[in-house]
Amino acid sequence: MLHFAADASESDLRKALVECGRICYDRKLMTSSDGNISVRLGTEQVLITPSGVSKGRMRPGDALAIDMEGRAKGDPPGHLPSSETPMHLEVYKLRPDVRAVIHAHPVFATALTVAGLGFPDDVLPEAVLLLGEVPSTAFALPSSIEDGEAIRPFVGKSNAILLRQHGALTCGVDLEVALLHLERLEHVAEVFWRASALGKVERLTPDARRRLQAIRDRFPKS
Repeated sequence: MLHFAADASESDLRKALVECGRICYDRKLMTSSDGNISVRLGTEQVLITPSGVSKGRMRPGDALAIDMEGRAKGDPPGHLPSSETPMHLEVYKLRPDVRAVIHAHPVFATALTVAGLGFPDDVLPEAVLLLGEVPSTAFALPSSIEDGEAIRPFVGKSNAILLRQHGALTCGVDLEVALLHLERLEHVAEVFWRASALGKVERLTPDARRRLQAIRDRFPKS
């Protein structure tokens, strides 16, 4: 269900949002009503999760259709678009290849930014092969246009971004890809945390990273 084509129906996209929200909630990538998820709806609209609603308990009718300026169409009663709408729209405007965006608050990845640490992209081969560069933004006021401004320098070349003291943002050609990036981001952060607790973190050598990057460069980005 999380895989979908550019011409997927609105009904299918709504179901995909619900399924993705449930997975994120069950995996503790989102808690309470935190986080937000969106998908492209055709070429001029976006479906986005509502503000103040648990992503683990959504229904297909909860998502809102908005235009590329963030104006909602046919709001479900009592719902407003996610307060992080500007950040999602920033991705879609800069990345025509992206059809899905997830903003989550994964514990271990978020803890890195709270501790003032960058993403450890040199501890697991999978991080180099499948995530690539994971930059960290400056602090931005949540639920404001600052979030969109904070990711602007990075979203053109990165599918996963750490938001300073505010979680992570991942994107992809569909929700399956965006969710894989998010799960992998959190997995690497947790492995790093646990290795640090054991007392030593073994880093990949520069040569190993170069060889892994050469493999990554041979495959299309998603």
